[in-house]
Amino acid sequence: MFYSERELLRLLPRVLRARDFHLYLENGKRLTDLWLAGGRAVLGHKPPRVLGELKNAAERGLFTPLPHPMERRFLKALGELFPGRVFRLYTNTDSLRRALDEAEEKKVSIWRPFVVENETRILIPVLPWPLGPEVLALEKSLDASFPAGEIIPPVLLAPATRSLYDLLAAIKDGSRAGRVYPKIEKAIKDGLWQRRGVYLTMKAAMQADTEKYSSLFKCFLEGGFLIPPSPTEPLILPATMSDGEEAKLAGLLKL
Repeated sequence: MFYSERELLRLLPRVLRARDFHLYLENGKRLTDLWLAGGRAVLGHKPPRVLGELKNAAERGLFTPLPHPMERRFLKALGELFPGRVFRLYTNTDSLRRALDEAEEKKVSIWRPFVVENETRILIPVLPWPLGPEVLALEKSLDASFPAGEIIPPVLLAPATRSLYDLLAAIKDGSRAGRVYPKIEKAIKDGLWQRRGVYLTMKAAMQADTEKYSSLFKCFLEGGFLIPPSPTEPLILPATMSDGEEAKLAGLLKL
């Protein structure tokens, strides 16, 4: 039976708490999260310094989308991550898509941490903060082609800025992307999956088989893992995983 993306997520028991790379459920069980909010929790759920920035901005009442020095700090952090590019900020995905629809340049790439992407003129970064903002990273030659972005509430910019610097530190460290998972490497050899950095993606020929993916989603869920609700999204290997979790995941990857 085929399930839509929303229906697949509805198969989960209610989630009461998320921490690091795990989800804690109402029924008392725990899931290892391999979806990580589409990559926006790639550094884990509940990062303490990021939450501290959110709390401080909220206590100052900075919920309204008005100009604030935090925008300059956020753009500076983006510039360290994507040197030589200009940026547009949007409050949500719909606003970003409208801006793209109006642009003449249509070739867009998704940028994900811990992998080296191509030199596409427009990047949509998946950044490690689930509350936004949405970002377009543009080649400077496209600067005049895009109108100014939106003003983002400082309560969102403050934790997003902190998360960017945490991400920059993790990328510089390098250990995350290069971590070896021998059981997983053996399991995916000649199978449905291929690895790139911390990401496992289904081979292109299998991504269109939504019914098979629905079955896989349920198998992983029963085995204690949450995978993305869409076959076009990558599984994300967590920064910490026990030997038992790795062995269970390796077994599921062979299905």
